[in-house]
Amino acid sequence: MALEPRFRRVAALHRRFVNREDQRAIFDEELEKVGDGPRVLNVTGVGGIGKSRLLREFEQRAQSSCMVATLDLQVPAHRQQEDALAVLRMQFGRQGVRFDRYDIAYAVLWQRLHPHLGLSRRELPFVQSSEVLTEVLDATSGVPVFATAVGLIKLLDRGADARKRRRHLRTDETLGQLDQLPGADLVDAVTYLFAEDLRLGRKDRPYLVVIDAYDALGQAASDVWLRDLVAQLDHGLVVIASRESLPWRQYAPEWERIIRQLPLEGLPMDARMELLTDGGVTDPRMQQVIAKASVGVPFYLHLAVDSESRRQVVSQDEIMQRFLQHVDPDERRYLELLSVARTFDFELFTRLAQAFHLPAGQIAWEKLTSYSFVYPAPESRFQLHQLITSVLRGRLSAAISQEAHKVLHSLWNERADVTDAPTAVREAAYHGLGGAILSSDRLLDYADRIAALGGAQGVSGLVADLRDHLEQSEPDEALDQTARCLAAEAAVLLGDAEKINKLTPERSWSLPSRAGARLAVAAGHGRRIGGQTAEALHIYSSVWEGREGPERHPAGLWSADLHMAQGRFRRAFLLADEVTASSPADAHVLQGDLARLLHLASRFSYDFERAERHLRDAEMRYRQAGTVIGAALIKTNRAELLAWTDPVSAIAVAGEAVETNSDLGALHEAGKAFTALGHAQLTIGHFDDARTSLDHACRTLEKAGYRSGRARAELVRASLHIRLGQADQAMASLRWAVDELVAVEVYPTLLMTAEYLLGMLQRTDDTISAAARRARSDIEPLDSLEALEARMNDHLRGLLT
Repeated sequence: MALEPRFRRVAALHRRFVNREDQRAIFDEELEKVGDGPRVLNVTGVGGIGKSRLLREFEQRAQSSCMVATLDLQVPAHRQQEDALAVLRMQFGRQGVRFDRYDIAYAVLWQRLHPHLGLSRRELPFVQSSEVLTEVLDATSGVPVFATAVGLIKLLDRGADARKRRRHLRTDETLGQLDQLPGADLVDAVTYLFAEDLRLGRKDRPYLVVIDAYDALGQAASDVWLRDLVAQLDHGLVVIASRESLPWRQYAPEWERIIRQLPLEGLPMDARMELLTDGGVTDPRMQQVIAKASVGVPFYLHLAVDSESRRQVVSQDEIMQRFLQHVDPDERRYLELLSVARTFDFELFTRLAQAFHLPAGQIAWEKLTSYSFVYPAPESRFQLHQLITSVLRGRLSAAISQEAHKVLHSLWNERADVTDAPTAVREAAYHGLGGAILSSDRLLDYADRIAALGGAQGVSGLVADLRDHLEQSEPDEALDQTARCLAAEAAVLLGDAEKINKLTPERSWSLPSRAGARLAVAAGHGRRIGGQTAEALHIYSSVWEGREGPERHPAGLWSADLHMAQGRFRRAFLLADEVTASSPADAHVLQGDLARLLHLASRFSYDFERAERHLRDAEMRYRQAGTVIGAALIKTNRAELLAWTDPVSAIAVAGEAVETNSDLGALHEAGKAFTALGHAQLTIGHFDDARTSLDHACRTLEKAGYRSGRARAELVRASLHIRLGQADQAMASLRWAVDELVAVEVYPTLLMTAEYLLGMLQRTDDTISAAARRARSDIEPLDSLEALEARMNDHLRGLLT
């Protein structure tokens, strides 16, 4: 088309006046330094100066000597740490690098983010490229895999090949620790293993990582993961394009020697004047105005030259507005409508054209996509240059823009129904927001659908879209609450109590709304994880009592759970019955959780016959739901019950529970199973085995951060010290356990147990006795306090004799 030769003329002039050889020499010089720690070449310059073009030139220049991988941070998914690593892993994997450890770690992280889903070829983006994960899935023959590092490595033993590799994986220290890491540390470990596998798999080949559009990350805090990654890429060169210099020196002075600046300047003033004269702009005053407004950016100069108008130009936007006056009116309308879409393809173009009564056809499509400001995008789609996009969107009226968003909302909904892809669902939600047709409740439906499809990062992207929408629109309290709700629920999956609590300051939710109720439940989880048991119970109870609908069921469950944990057994039973009665008949997991809660209430009441009945009920419900996690919970609880009622049988069951929960990464449950094992071994007089099991229990529970479980293990350890005649060690264990239980405000019957053990030692302790007195006043027994205490003392005598 007529405009394109002018682009070439600008490019030729730019090459003549700007010394590309200097830029190439700097790149080559940095590439030669590879292998001496991390190296960063920071290409800087204003938008449109040619950074992306130079990056592509660097890529081509390095192809013959380096492995090359790229990230474009204008693509929303590339801004998420886990997804960005997966993109780089795919590119380097195609060049021969093996990522066995990273693949296992990524699968573990994926499972942590999607605890309700099993691994499958459909879920992970690079399964077909990963030998280690392909082996795992082949070995399981289609059975859903629940990923932990330990479990995945065990599954590899079923394969017939690569024994040396599996032996290396089994002995890898970092992999062995993955299942014990909290969420944020697990993400860091995934990054570390990516860098380690790349370091080992490169086979002495240098590598180049090219990262475009750094500025798309937005807030400084968003680049922490990128800094962490780049600092570990010590056998390659990382080229990062940004408008301003990378601000990393403020975080660590070491970046000063790692980062080399490569600023891209605009055309010199002489070159700008020559180009304008050549293009027919001869008025000296007009030349000065345009030359100054362009900042020497070739893209802007091209648009100015292409204008035949002689009116004064005072801004870059105005230059582009003048350019658009010389685009065919139909094409201009197409471009304006397409600017509403983040990416587009022929079907989307056709749908928009038809909706606004414009002629649609292959010829029009090819003319549009031949413009140099139309760039390829992922999945065979296209996107407009961001500078053009902002101007085009500004030319649309609010009514037309909303109508276009509605058309695209409908299209992406149709695609989501066909493909079940998280990306399609997210785009449908994005355009629903733009079309002002999404309520808070409907947005939650989209988020739940993305999460169910395995798109936890898609939910994060949806939150980002919602935040952008809120910044550009009138204040909307309901949508703001929805954004916080989704962000808090994502933090719950990672157990990040600090983040949850920041998102949920006191009374910052509206219970009558669905998002508000869910936000409140997330707030309760944040307090519960952080040990603020009373505050968590208050929040759960407010949702249960003040809300109708399904959001109240988890609140009721957790309220009952905390009533149980704080010794209000009668209230826990009554509330559990209410939740059961109001929940759907097919809510098998919820009903299993409720039955298991009643089992625990009975067990902490030392009513073991009743506890057994409720445990069988929970097991049946979990079996109906087909939940692997539920089955593992049953194993732990059965081991704990048998430790009291049949310690010989408990030993085998506890061993199975340890293994099953370790494979699932349920560290707190594995620790409880170790406690049950030590309890059973103590009861039958295997003291050395009991000591070993309790040591394992305490270490495991400490790693899990499970304070009340760790206190329970210490009480059993106190019993062991009593059996061995170690009175001083027993007193130390009792005092420590009581302090922890009082701090987290749970399990008053265990405080009574501590006082009973104190009596067996024939010693006194005012703190322990006072805690036991308060516990007796707090307990709401199922029958009577006297009956409960009689059962407790009877069973404790069996433990200690």
